[in-house]
Formats: sequence, structure tokens, C-alpha cells
Amino acid sequence: MRPPPWHPPIIPTPLEQTIITCIKRAKLFVFLRHYRHELFSDAFQEELATLYAPGFRGQPPIAPAQLALATIVQAYTGVSDDEVVEATLMDRRWQLVLDCVDTEEAPFSKGTLVAFRKRLIEGQMDRRLIERTIEIANQSQAFGSRPLRAALDSSPLWGAGRVEETCNLVGHALKKVMRVVAEQQKRDLVEVAKEAGAELICGSSLKAALDRDWDQQIQKDEALALVLNVLQAVETWVQTLQQGDAQLAQLSLAAAQHVKAQDVEVDENGKASLIKGVAKDWRISIEDGQMRHGRKSRSVRVDDYKHHVLHDLDTGLIRAAGLTPANMPEASVTEAISVDLDRQEVFLKELHIDRAYLSSHLVRERSDDLEVYCKAWPVRETKRFPKQAFTLDWEQQIIRCPAEQETPFVPGGVIHFPKEICAQCPLQTQCTTSSKGRSVSIHPDEALLLELRQRQQTSQGRGKLRERVAVEHTLAHVGRWQGRRARYRGLRKNLFDLRRCAVVHNLHVLARSQQFSAEFQDAA
Repeated sequence: MRPPPWHPPIIPTPLEQTIITCIKRAKLFVFLRHYRHELFSDAFQEELATLYAPGFRGQPPIAPAQLALATIVQAYTGVSDDEVVEATLMDRRWQLVLDCVDTEEAPFSKGTLVAFRKRLIEGQMDRRLIERTIEIANQSQAFGSRPLRAALDSSPLWGAGRVEETCNLVGHALKKVMRVVAEQQKRDLVEVAKEAGAELICGSSLKAALDRDWDQQIQKDEALALVLNVLQAVETWVQTLQQGDAQLAQLSLAAAQHVKAQDVEVDENGKASLIKGVAKDWRISIEDGQMRHGRKSRSVRVDDYKHHVLHDLDTGLIRAAGLTPANMPEASVTEAISVDLDRQEVFLKELHIDRAYLSSHLVRERSDDLEVYCKAWPVRETKRFPKQAFTLDWEQQIIRCPAEQETPFVPGGVIHFPKEICAQCPLQTQCTTSSKGRSVSIHPDEALLLELRQRQQTSQGRGKLRERVAVEHTLAHVGRWQGRRARYRGLRKNLFDLRRCAVVHNLHVLARSQQFSAEFQDAA
């Protein structure tokens, strides 16, 4: 059944005004009380209502605008689902925003909040919440519609799942197999494990049950062989289960088999050992199968995820947000960012990025009107002529060396000057020691790199590069609410969490704008 619209009072009551006066910090509660009717207009509430199927049976659902507002405040305060319900009864700031001051009964249950979050994610309405804050900002002269000057950057987000090594990963997955079958058959875990021949993995610690000297490679291999024997026994046992029980067990069993395939190799004698190196898409957690190892830089390792935000340099608003596994390059997020920008029908005029995004489609497929600001890749220092000593004629696609010798080039390739000419060149000792002649690699976007290097040589150009610092501050603000560790397991739920934290950031930007507040007070 479709929910009714939510029309709480616009003008605060005397009691609400007293509560507002008592709020000295956490001023976003006050802002939301004054502007909740603007954020959740009738048109936007109709959009939220489409998350529910039309019908005439059952009790009317809780107004989605009220639940969406509770979801935003939950991100702002960082509380759990249980604490949200508790706060609606105990915290007058929550009651002020949700229009339930002095209520004796919570306006919704934990199950209702969780179900609404699921609907919000499935309907991509968490993205609409960001768009809604931008729509409200565009109504004010303090922000308004203009070509977009944006900065894009990322920061790490540690996953909620436990990171484990191979033996523990397999053991953890097999223990989940035992547990799900035991719950389905209403039997004791140890009894089921004994039946499956998997008693080894049902203790509190697999390493303690194995009891090996983990500094000795022979004993480590013995422990691995024992765990793999248990895996084989469980695989055989699952085939004997009834179809319903086997299907429930198969998901966790598949995780154990995946870990074995990525981490273990067997020689011609049947001896199992760990593969040296790391698989390309190495699974590091059983509870969250999308967590990955990655790197923010050569010296900084990232476990699990990276979150990305596109920051509007003129308004301070977050225009779009994205989340990627830690092992994915930063540039991979820009496809999703572009989809969000297309929905906003905004013209991207300037893009300020770091070098990790230079390979993105936003840069490679940019229009002539887009200006890219980024530090160029440094050129390797050498005692001989650097690449900058060579002149590139882009119209004729000819490269000219310091001795005025010319040869054609193709972007993205390596050009070689004829060895006969280099051998006779008076500048050879300053240019190359190779008997094959001088070679120069041409980047696919070499023209952009030349432009970026030239810009870095000027004070004005370096000043433009420093504008990107604003997005780093925004990431710090988002991290304050989202935290360093993910609230949820899985990519999509954590993207939802990032997006609602972006909404909190945007609401703070609006709340700090005195001109915005003055305009809406006059309109009211």
C-alpha cells in the first residue's frame, strides 16, 4: 500500500522553540527542523512513495519522508538502528526533527527502518537525496546554476569484515556451512560437524586446534593439508544432504572453494602449498566477499574499499560520490560519476584531479571545453637530453630532436630515430649511448601532459593546482561522519552510507550559508 504524504508543521511550536534554544551544538538538528518541508517537498515525497507498490490492503506504511529524514540524522549522529528507535523516545533533538516531541511510542520500528533502507538502495533513491540537496541549493542566489568546476579525490575505507589468511579463510567458510545446516536442521553445531568430519574447524580458534609451529614451513604445509582434507570431506558430505539444506550450505562452501582455487597449488605428487604472490582479485574476507587489498600509494596499503567524492569548488557541495574495491584503480569510478552528473544536467568546465585519475574516461574522452588541472607525471632525471628537449609538431605529427632531425610519431607509441643518423650526430654523447639510436616514448595524452608541465612552471598555474585541496577537506568531513571503518558489509550498502554522508555534508554547507537562510526566511 502506498504511504501517505508527511506534512509536519512548518512554524515551530512554543515547546519546539524552547528545544531549539537549548541546542548549542549539533546545529544540523535546528536546520532540519526549519527546512525539512523544503527538503521533502510534495513532489519529492511522491518520488519516495514509488518505492512502495500501490494497493488497498494492509496498514498504511510509515511516511517515507520521515524515514528518509531519520536515515540522514542516523548518518549525522553515527548511531545504530536500535539506537535510532531509542533516540526517537529519549532524545528531544530527534523528536524535534521527526515531529514526535514527547511521544510515548516510537514512530517506527527497527524492522521498518531496515526495510526502508533496502527499498531506498534498490530504487537508487539514495542518489536522489544528494540531487535533492543540489536542487534546493540551486534555488538560492548564493549557489545558483553555473558551469561546474569540480575536484575529484579518494580516501580509504576499511571494511567491516575480518581479514584472514588462507587456513582461517577456509576454516571460517566451512564453519559457516556447519552453522547454517545446524540451524536449518535444529541440531547442535558440534553434532553436525562430527557427522561431516569437520570437528577441526568448530572450535573457538582454528590455529589453536591445529597447534603447529607457524615459523616452520613443513608444519605450515601440514596444517594446510589438514584443512584441505576437511574441505574435501565437507564437499562430499554436502552432496548427501537434502536439496534445501545443500543449497543453503553451497554459498559458504563456494567461498571456501574460491579461496582454495586462488591460494593453493598442488604439485605432481599431490602435495598442496600456498601459491607465491597474490591473485589478481584476491578474496581477503569471508563475511564480506567484496573486500580487497589495494594501495593508496607505494607505502600506504588499503584494505577493503576506497570512497570517492566530486566536490564543487564554487559552492562546496558534493555533486556525486562513488565507492570501489581497494584493488581497483581510481579511474574506474569515473563512469559512475559521469552517470550522476548527466542526471544533474550540468556542464563540467574544470576538473581538478590527482594523477591516479589521468587515465579515466573523463580525461581521455574529454571535450575541448573541459580544462583539466593536475600535476603531471615527473620526467625521469637524466644526464642526457630529456624528453622536453624534443619538439612535437602535433599538426604534422613530427618529432624534432635537438640536432633538428625529424621523424613521424604516433601518440601512445615509441619512436626510434634512425641509428645511422644518430651515429653521425655531433650531439650523440649528450643524447644516447644506444647503438640502435635514440628512442622516445609518446604518451597517449602527451599533449595534455605537456600542457600540465608548462602550467606547473608558472605561479598562476601552481595556484590553480592548490584549489584541489578543498576536496581533501571534504573527504575529511565525510570521514568524520562515516568513520574510517565501513558500517556495512558489501559494496552497495557502503555506497549508500557514503551517499547519505554526502547529504549531511551538503546540508551543512547550506546551513552555513547566511544568504541561503535569509532567502528562504523571506520566501516563507
